[in-house]
Amino acid sequence: MSGLKEIRTRIASIKTTRQVTSAMKMVSAAKLKKAQDAIIHFRPYAGKLHEILNHLANNMDCNVQSPYCSVRPPEKILIVVISSNRGLCGGFNLNIARLTTQLIREQYAVQMKKGMVDIVSIGKQGERQLQVSGFRISGKLNDVWGNFSFDTVEEIALKIMSDFADERYDKVELVYNEFVNAANQLPVCITFLPVMVPKGSGTKEGDLTIYEPSKLDIARELIPRMLKTEFYRAMLDSAAAEHGARMTAMHLATDNATELINDLSLQYNKARQAAITKEILEITAGAEALRG
Repeated sequence: MSGLKEIRTRIASIKTTRQVTSAMKMVSAAKLKKAQDAIIHFRPYAGKLHEILNHLANNMDCNVQSPYCSVRPPEKILIVVISSNRGLCGGFNLNIARLTTQLIREQYAVQMKKGMVDIVSIGKQGERQLQVSGFRISGKLNDVWGNFSFDTVEEIALKIMSDFADERYDKVELVYNEFVNAANQLPVCITFLPVMVPKGSGTKEGDLTIYEPSKLDIARELIPRMLKTEFYRAMLDSAAAEHGARMTAMHLATDNATELINDLSLQYNKARQAAITKEILEITAGAEALRG
């Protein structure tokens, strides 16, 4: 009967776990809806800023002069890794750590050996994964997720932009998960700085737009706004991807728990039936012995 008791204990324990994973799945689903709406509505705005900037650059007689467009030899590199503060979301954070490791080894191995690569983490889980891989984290901005808003993200973006303009860094990379749908998150790496804009060709065919002030002034004003928007978009993408990954992971965990409970219940019933059969046989054997 000790075996039956152990099985009952395991079933009760797994049922408790299933209740937790099911609740986390529902919470993540509710948060995903809000985060998904935010990124879907924000993407057209961010895309339109890129489109306007490229249109301006293509129709100017000169190149855009901005400290954020300065292309320098990549000697000092900043990598901003956006992950989550909480786990239980499948391979969400591990994929980011792997992509960051791949980026450093394939593109910035020389700079890394010289100690010229700084890694800033936004999210405790990504930070932990990279530290396990042997990387030193030079900056931690994990508290952003506790007070996530455009204003808090803008402060971070402005600081990074200032460091680039002051030539503290020659290149800035963003590593994050792009939201595709609830079941799919795509780890991506984009060059945040310098901004790559087309060279001015002076082409004016079909351009009937009147610009006030000049195209160059508009482009200079547009670039920092586009950078802040791009950084916020990456954060929104990561937030939606995290909730999608956690919802999917908890859904699978709940299904696995249900399957395990069914298997254990079948095992329990078989063991219980065997125990009852054994008792019947013992009673029958005892009765036969008394008759003899």
